[in-house]
Amino acid sequence: MRNIAVVEDRDSDAKRLTEYIERFAKEDAQEFHIDRFASAADFLEGYRSVYAVVLMDIQMPKLNGMDGAMQLRRLDKTVSILFITNLVQYAQRGYEVDAVGFLVKPVQYYDFSLKFRKALDLYVMNEEHCITVSRAGGLCRISTDKLMYVEIINHRLYYHLVDEVIEMTGVLSNVERDLAAYGFLRCNKCYLVNPKFIVNVKGSDVEVGNRTLQISRPRRAAFLAELADWYAGAKRRDP
Repeated sequence: MRNIAVVEDRDSDAKRLTEYIERFAKEDAQEFHIDRFASAADFLEGYRSVYAVVLMDIQMPKLNGMDGAMQLRRLDKTVSILFITNLVQYAQRGYEVDAVGFLVKPVQYYDFSLKFRKALDLYVMNEEHCITVSRAGGLCRISTDKLMYVEIINHRLYYHLVDEVIEMTGVLSNVERDLAAYGFLRCNKCYLVNPKFIVNVKGSDVEVGNRTLQISRPRRAAFLAELADWYAGAKRRDP
């Protein structure tokens, strides 16, 4: 069963969306648990990363849906966001929070079903490649497909994603265990790198995205062997 959040201040619009979700569930033989929130502030207070799709109205008092979605993305990198609006000019800003799309009021079921299915499919795809980490203010879900490398400095962990850096307290050996299933490799005592983002290896340097990291002398032979094994496995998976 997937959890769906409807963040809408107007009762009539929230009812319509809830009915559409229930109709979709019946037609597609799925089960959903629906939570309705009357404001983005209520939704974000004590947020837990349990939702597959968030239907977020943009025009709401106090905290509008777009700003609410920006805050949501800092807590959850994998949830699918569908905006509800009657102002299409917000579409450009939707890319800033990786929104799946927009539903224009009055929402029609055909348009809803197409975009809701896409939102579910994207969530399922991301869910298979994500980890949950603890940070100040609660838990945060991170897609390993966007995680380039993890760095530790003075007992502080830095998760370097393609679009931001997340900082928290932790131990790199614990992170290494959590990320082992996703192919992350340790190039020295300070870094875990995602081989998907390795651009070049030369001497004691490894280019990860747009950063150059150091390969320690004790780890060099093992790191190169593990990287070669990863490339061989990648070729078998994608001939």
